[in-house]
This record gives sequence, C-alpha cells and structure tokens, in this order.
Amino acid sequence: MILLTANTPILLAIQPADFRCGIDGFVAICRRQLDQDPRSGILFVFINRNKTMIRALSYDGSGFWLMTKRLSKGKFSNWPTAKEAITSMQAKHLRQLLSAAPVVQVA
Repeated sequence: MILLTANTPILLAIQPADFRCGIDGFVAICRRQLDQDPRSGILFVFINRNKTMIRALSYDGSGFWLMTKRLSKGKFSNWPTAKEAITSMQAKHLRQLLSAAPVVQVA
C-alpha cells in the first residue's frame, strides 16, 4: 500500500529516465545512477524526456510499486533543474508538481 505523508522521504531524479524499462529498470537506476537503496522507504520520482510523464517507485516492505502519471496535454514545465543527480522534496511540493502547478520551495 502506498502511504504518502508529510514525513515520507522523496527524491527526484533530475535527469530524464528511459520509461521503456519496468520496475527492475528503475530499481537499477536507483542503485547505479542515484547511489540509493530502492528498498529504503524513499519515494523515487522520475520524469520522461518529453516531460509529459512522471513515474514514482516505492517499496512498501513486501514489494515494489511503480506508479505513472501522464498529462492529457501540456508538460511538467516546473520540473527542477540542478547539477546534482537527485534532489529531495516535501510531499506538499510533490502534490503541486503532480498537479502541474508551479512549485515554490521555501527554505
């Protein structure tokens, strides 16, 4: 079961991912490219090259979940950019991102 709370750790992979891969492919991205343990309880969020789809990978203790959101029109133009491979995000900002609303991060 997916439970997203204010305390859920969330990591965004900044660079676009190849969405042709399935769960095993995203697990490999977490391990090899992001240097993270995919079974750590972190919600990993990825974007495709066209910025029209987002996928999230989560481990619930008994198995992996791979969720997808594809926009009907438009793009996720508010996807963060950074020199790092990953960035952390709070759940409320992820909700804004998924609704395609501008994300404003306050330190």
